[in-house]
Amino acid sequence: MLLGDMRLREIFIFSMVCLLGVQAWAEDSALERLVNSPRHQEWVNIEFDGGSIKAFLVFPEVTGKVTAVLVIHENRGLNDWARSVADRLAEEGYLAIAPDLISGMAPDGGGTSDFPTTDDARKAIYELKPDFVTAALNATANYVKAIPPCNGRLAVGGFCWGGSQTFRFATNRGDLSAASVFYGRAPESGIEHIVCPVYGFYGEDDNRINATIPETEKWMKENGKTYDPVIYDGARHAFMRRGETETGEMPNRRAMMSAWQRWLYLLGKI
Repeated sequence: MLLGDMRLREIFIFSMVCLLGVQAWAEDSALERLVNSPRHQEWVNIEFDGGSIKAFLVFPEVTGKVTAVLVIHENRGLNDWARSVADRLAEEGYLAIAPDLISGMAPDGGGTSDFPTTDDARKAIYELKPDFVTAALNATANYVKAIPPCNGRLAVGGFCWGGSQTFRFATNRGDLSAASVFYGRAPESGIEHIVCPVYGFYGEDDNRINATIPETEKWMKENGKTYDPVIYDGARHAFMRRGETETGEMPNRRAMMSAWQRWLYLLGKI
């Protein structure tokens, strides 16, 4: 459905969710956000049957236990922007963890930041086997759910390649509270195993991905699953990242800000 068709109740709530804070964040670069963040950030090693990865973990500055959010990066790996998403979520009170799914694949066993170019990182992403990705995500989910600050609830959200992996992970993980798919495709099988609601975030000018939405809606409905896609007017693929570098009333920037409001609202419902 188009953003203009969203329920009035939700639109009202979205407008109440820290709009000024989202605007200020969008003006900062990802690296500046990470360097200036007052929140505790750390890298953790996660081992599992079949391999090991590093993950970026950010703790919120709150009292009590909180919901965890697993962030799945784009097809260029866990760059500063993806890590800044985790920090932004922690700022909003969530325990955020972002695995580097190409850990150990760069020269000398490094991760995303150690590849010579982003194209090299992208090539490594597409060499990953689905079973490895599932195992790595399950291990990351198990890790974050087991640490003391987590209240036992877990949501997942991902972008581009990570959006597709988010949808697929929902078919493999039965304890997710929500899956937020940012411009990603549905998997070709396994939809019947999805337990949590799946929320879609799409740019209007992204025909490659949007052409798959009607069939996804059909599959999800036939299997009795919750799927709520929103298409943002005039936005393109990767508008969450692109929107941070745009100013004024550019479509990607508007979409990024609206999508952040929606995502935070949906996480708040958990």
